[in-house]
Amino acid sequence: MATFLLCIICTIYIGLGVPDSALGSAWPDMYASLNIPVGYQSILSMLISLSTVLASFFSARIIKKLGTGPVTALSTITTAGALLGFSLSPNVWWIMLFCVPLGFGAGAIDAAVNNYVSLHYKPTHMNFMHGFYGLGVALSPFIMSFTLSVAGGWRVGYKTIFFIQAGLAVLSVVALPLWNKVKSNTPEKKQTDSKILSTRQMLKMPAVRSAWCTFFFATALEFTCDIWASTYLVLSEGLNPDVASLFLTLYFVGIMASRFIVGFVANKISCGTILKIGYIVIGVALIGLFTPVPPIVKGVLIVLIGFGIGPTFPNLIHATPNNFGADVSPSIVGFCMVACNTGIMIMPPLFGLIAKDLIWLFPAFALLTFLLTATFTFIYNKRLKPLGKKL
Repeated sequence: MATFLLCIICTIYIGLGVPDSALGSAWPDMYASLNIPVGYQSILSMLISLSTVLASFFSARIIKKLGTGPVTALSTITTAGALLGFSLSPNVWWIMLFCVPLGFGAGAIDAAVNNYVSLHYKPTHMNFMHGFYGLGVALSPFIMSFTLSVAGGWRVGYKTIFFIQAGLAVLSVVALPLWNKVKSNTPEKKQTDSKILSTRQMLKMPAVRSAWCTFFFATALEFTCDIWASTYLVLSEGLNPDVASLFLTLYFVGIMASRFIVGFVANKISCGTILKIGYIVIGVALIGLFTPVPPIVKGVLIVLIGFGIGPTFPNLIHATPNNFGADVSPSIVGFCMVACNTGIMIMPPLFGLIAKDLIWLFPAFALLTFLLTATFTFIYNKRLKPLGKKL
């Protein structure tokens, strides 16, 4: 039963990843067909991120009231409706409107499922789940590329993604009885027994503050590379756009591959060890960007950054209930998801202000973000020791 539900969760997570990279893939055709400035993408991304942050902020209360299964089903249905709305929108104002349910659906399901899997499954399963999310992220550009070149443009692309999401919505509804059955067969406390912590209560906990900052900068690093690495390789290193785009695709593949690889050993290696190995890979790759190596090598180094950062999020998330207790984990996981989405919302646009004239500073910005990630990870681990815990 638990294995069957895990397969369903991983399938749903593929669908969760597909919309996340759809907007960037479709945007060159979208802004031209809608006759709007290219910079409107930032507005749409901001609306999606704000809605995701809002959903993460209230996720613990929503999960306690409805349960993980219903939240997953409702979120998947909401996301599917938003994607259909994108495909049918006559102008950008309607797309802005549908950004809200798209972000809210993604934020709610992310917090709910991450907390559930961290409570009822092993680290291996958490890494595999996020590996499947990476598969979804990698699939979206292929879907959009096909529809843009062959099948009728970005609207058809979003309709295709809608049908995928609608199928997953049906699957999530059919799977509703499984959630409580699996939960009842585990020794962990049920989510209905959870204690809701206020933001003030969590901010009074030193380890939670450090965890928040760790999630903020780790996710910021991942998405700053996602958004700006290709541009850096083209404008600063002189690579052709198609070659730079290939390296960005391989960056996503690196994230996905490292999560699957770590999934095979995560039950035998501690979270702290996994993080250390990943951070060493990231550090070596970032230092390499400052050396006078050929542009192709720098593309490979970008891929290595993805490989190193991939396991960070799933393993930090999985450690949360063990570090703070299953009864408060819905609140703290939701709070950490707020950190992730706030990092996505702030740091890549912040570098965008710099990149307008100084794109060559990308390695320095990425290195600074990484050093902050490593520093707060160290502080987080140190502050867990009085609780008798460690990463």
